[in-house]
Amino acid sequence: MNAPASHALNFTELIMHTILPFLLAMVAVIVLLNMWATKLKVAYPILLVIAGLIIGFIPGLPAVKIEPDLIFFIFLPPLLFDSAWAVSFKEMKKWWRIIGSFAFLVVFFTALSVAIVTNHFIPGFTIALGFLLGGIVSPPDAVSTAAITKFVKIPKSTSAILEGESLLNDASSLLIFRFALVAVGTGQFFWQDATVSFLWMIIGGSGIGLLLGWLFVQAHKYLPTDAPSDIALTLIEPYFMYWAAEQLHCSGVLAVVSGGLYMSAKRLFFLNSTSRIRAFSVWESFIFILNGIVFLIIGLQLPEIVRGLHAQNIPLSTAIGYGVLVTVVLVIARIISSYAAMLATFIFRRNMMPRSSDGHSWLLMPLLLGWMGMRGVVSLAAALAIPITLDNGTPFPHRDLILFITFVAILLTLVVQGLTLPYFIKRMPVFNEIFSHSHEEDDRLKMKQDLKHHVYQFLKHKYDTELIGLAGMEKFMKQWEERANAEDDSWMNEKTKVIFRELLEVQRAYLTELNKDPKINEEIIRQQLYQIDLEEERLRVV
Repeated sequence: MNAPASHALNFTELIMHTILPFLLAMVAVIVLLNMWATKLKVAYPILLVIAGLIIGFIPGLPAVKIEPDLIFFIFLPPLLFDSAWAVSFKEMKKWWRIIGSFAFLVVFFTALSVAIVTNHFIPGFTIALGFLLGGIVSPPDAVSTAAITKFVKIPKSTSAILEGESLLNDASSLLIFRFALVAVGTGQFFWQDATVSFLWMIIGGSGIGLLLGWLFVQAHKYLPTDAPSDIALTLIEPYFMYWAAEQLHCSGVLAVVSGGLYMSAKRLFFLNSTSRIRAFSVWESFIFILNGIVFLIIGLQLPEIVRGLHAQNIPLSTAIGYGVLVTVVLVIARIISSYAAMLATFIFRRNMMPRSSDGHSWLLMPLLLGWMGMRGVVSLAAALAIPITLDNGTPFPHRDLILFITFVAILLTLVVQGLTLPYFIKRMPVFNEIFSHSHEEDDRLKMKQDLKHHVYQFLKHKYDTELIGLAGMEKFMKQWEERANAEDDSWMNEKTKVIFRELLEVQRAYLTELNKDPKINEEIIRQQLYQIDLEEERLRVV
């Protein structure tokens, strides 16, 4: 009778005294590394991947093992969902040719290049295994790129291309990963079946994502939710999209991406200002911790991976050489693809070519885009998701080597490209010249001034006669008149709250309409909408 209680006690002790302190320590390490990275002015993923390498070889740390089938389900849905909310769909439509070519053609070209090179240079590495590795390491990481480029100024068009490319790259590369995994497991590949399955994964996954995204929007809109419940729902929605699509043998990745893009476009219509402001902070912290945990997990598994390499009689120096080789292939393939995209633009869309006083300096631009292909957390999650054994129970071929090569590729692209990219942008004249033509600040000032005048005209048109004789309202009108002609935003009046809330909605409607202009940078619109949300929140506490 006492045995069950004893087992329960042992399990509780295991959680309280071993696992929980270790998880808390991991989060603390991630936070400290981020603070250190900010002080050093380097991207925090660089320090995370180095820390993962170092921590993995500290003796006495508990072994961390996660079932490969759970890796995708735990980490990928929220990471992809967050990326879909962050990307500008308008910018994706504007640059769809470049984004589409990088997201599909470049991914396939990169995976093919990796497959051919590894099949030739790595003994026992089949074409199927090469495609599997290529699918893992081909997508660049938007989080790493954004963390690195925040220390240098790049055009919003470039960042929009990188963000959109990374989002679709994740989907296309993971489709390659899935089919290569089947080919490795079965030892054969049927093009007819693969084509039908590929189309169903794309169409079905995207359709399920859009359908569930619409249902979630309706739930947020019509259910009596508050900010905590809204945020809780957004945390489970990507997991449900992924799970539902996978149950129907579609692409869970595409379901999350398409559903996330749809919900992002509708965020103003089903989330109130409180939910949007609080959700931003919650998701920022959540994604930050997820990224850090993945890097540390692969670091903690490195000793076991190295032991697996020794068991297969693969020297560590040889494995490092394979990792360097694959990294070189990734960089060269991306640079070649960038120049091919530039050539296609020159032939078909010459008016979109960058302008420069030096007629040949723009030839360096594809080199910059090629050098921005840092790999990151999606590649790590995909590598960790490789099953330990095949369906027949035999060990998965070269699993440890694939994991090790992936880690080396991520380490080298983050450290070498990540640390040198800011230097190239600051030192090379062509980049400074092209990037200096950014009109973002002018556009921001013009948008804010037009917005003030729009609100003032709305007040005069709707409330001009009603406000005559009311000292408080006349003062309110005067304040808005002065606000339209000056830069002073410090004002508040208790008697104007009802009208002020209406004005906030007028501003949102104006900005939403203004965002339809393809020349307007959506990031500026989003920043101003966030400021409007903050003003509305201030009303709630005054």
